[in-house]
Parts: sequence; C-alpha cells; structure tokens
Amino acid sequence: MTYSGDDIKRLIPQRYPFMMVDAFEECGSNSAATTLVVRKDNYFMLPDDTMAETGIIEHIAQSCSALAGFKALSEQSSAAPVGIIGEVKHFVCHRRPRLGESLSTTVTFNMTFGNVTLATGQSLVGDEPIAEVNLKIFIQ
Repeated sequence: MTYSGDDIKRLIPQRYPFMMVDAFEECGSNSAATTLVVRKDNYFMLPDDTMAETGIIEHIAQSCSALAGFKALSEQSSAAPVGIIGEVKHFVCHRRPRLGESLSTTVTFNMTFGNVTLATGQSLVGDEPIAEVNLKIFIQ
C-alpha cells in the first residue's frame, strides 16, 4: 500500500512545517520506504540551500513514525501512535541533501521491547548514500 499527499497525515502526527515525509510504501512487515523532496520552505533548510543533518535525522525518525502508524492502522487502531526519539546512534552523514533533491529512505524495525523500538534508517539521493542512523524510539 502506498500513501502520499494528505494520506500521510493518517500515518504520522507531525504537521506543517515539521512534516518530513511525502510518500510511504510498505516493504515488509517491519520495513518501509519513504520519500521526501527537499524544498525551500523545509524547517531544516540552511542558507546554502542544503538540509541540516538534524533534518535528515528527523526525516528518518518520521519515516519510522509512518511505519508505526501503518502497522497501527493495519491492526485497526483508530490513530497513529506518537513516538519520541530516545537515542541516536551511529549517525553518519555523507553529505547534506540539496534543494530540489529527493531523499529515498528505507527504515527497518529491528526489535521491540514493550514501548521501545530499535530501528535503522538509510537515506539516498538516487544511488548515492546520504546518511544512515540507528534510532531508539519510545512509542506512546
């Protein structure tokens, strides 16, 4: 199933100007692919027309949120859960994405213990790696 446009709002609690997922596609029971076009009005844009590293982390975290929302809706939940980043580990930024580029991101939920999920994410522009990170997310 693919979500885009206003349908994304069913999966994540974030709203403009902090909404960082343009499209979502389920890849498996614990993984998903998302996209984000880097636009001028993005909250994390820097003066040199690149996205700050914190914006990349937020995009990957919101991609995880979209996967959690998709799973919740698949289980007939009435609303997507709210997640909080508890830890960022092993973040590597190869370069910051530029204005107009499209980030393709894959996220995977590796383990869940109660309300804590360990996730990994990787973002690309085309075939070029942009960033990867491990996240610990607390889901309410």
